[in-house]
Amino acid sequence: LHGNGASAHTLEEAGVHKADLLIAVSNSDGANVLACYTGKELGAKTTIARIEDPEIREGADRLGVDVVIDPSATAAEELVGIVGLGGASELIHFADGKLVMVGGLVAPNAPITRATLKRLRLRQAEWGWVVAALVRDGRTIVAHGDTLVRPGDHALLMTTDDHVNDALRLLGLKRRNIDRAIIVGGTRLAELTADVMADAGLSVVVVDGSEDRCSLLASRHPQALIVCADPTDPQVMSDLELGPSDVVMGLTGWDEVNLLSCLVAKATGAGMAISRFYRIDYVSLLTGLGIDAAVSSRLMAASAILRFVRQGQIEQVATFSDTDAEAIEIEVASGAEACDKSLLDLKLPVGVVIGGISRDGTTFVPDGSTVIRPGDHIIFFALPRDIEESAALFTA
Repeated sequence: LHGNGASAHTLEEAGVHKADLLIAVSNSDGANVLACYTGKELGAKTTIARIEDPEIREGADRLGVDVVIDPSATAAEELVGIVGLGGASELIHFADGKLVMVGGLVAPNAPITRATLKRLRLRQAEWGWVVAALVRDGRTIVAHGDTLVRPGDHALLMTTDDHVNDALRLLGLKRRNIDRAIIVGGTRLAELTADVMADAGLSVVVVDGSEDRCSLLASRHPQALIVCADPTDPQVMSDLELGPSDVVMGLTGWDEVNLLSCLVAKATGAGMAISRFYRIDYVSLLTGLGIDAAVSSRLMAASAILRFVRQGQIEQVATFSDTDAEAIEIEVASGAEACDKSLLDLKLPVGVVIGGISRDGTTFVPDGSTVIRPGDHIIFFALPRDIEESAALFTA
């Protein structure tokens, strides 16, 4: 439909009176709240709104908003995790941070490329890990024992939080020590990221081409150095004397500016570059051009919405930039079909991998003999076609 999504006429035309869920994720907080309020008045059962302004967020529940999401805040937290690790392209925490999915491009001659995954797990038996999936030439490969990983594959690997460095070594990635964050852009995501990077102890530089915006940034972020200049100008990046301990993050509202500023930064010595993207079709270009990681507030919004849509025992849903597969954390219900069965006996769809289990305060990567118990938190990786069938095994 073409129309104002906050107007009663448009919502009625869309059939909001029959809707189980109304999702308002425009760039306007006010429009999102108004859409939810109007939708609730017209009969929508549940509403989700993207709200960035803290003052509006406080009273949103009185205005018909049931669930509030803030993708930019979530993206900023993910960025500080990736920078802190300094080698991975993804770092996603499950089970209260005790299980971690590490993503990255497999390096040439990485240990993980030297044998099938089954043989490698026997050789690396002193710590728990499992490759959930590979993205190769734009195609998702759900990993199994006979899978052979190739250099250049985008690998998604699950391990416990105390073995993240081992996971990086297995993928052939080196952990970088990052001391300074150069943030390109004056967007809300850029501002939030500047704050979390400063809180993490990094020196922060913000580069933006607008004088008015730079004046505002300087007043809001006194802990940061504000540079008013064109971030795509090689001389600007050269003047910053970039080195291996610097990360440059392109966080403007334009994909092209983000990408170009990151490329210029890498060419002038930056150790790490992260680009924000809006267009999904750009993702395949980023890694091939030397961009170390990518972030999308749209994907963050999708993950938050999917978590709500797939509610029940589901605790968390993670989505990825270059595959439509999802990683899902779910609590096993008493009486579920999976209870008291080993993974070997569990009739999981072929394209599903159990990546980790949290049980009674302990976390581990399971093997075929692991028996599922009520109350376990299971993290599984699946393609969309297999999610509903897989989740049903763990619910009563």
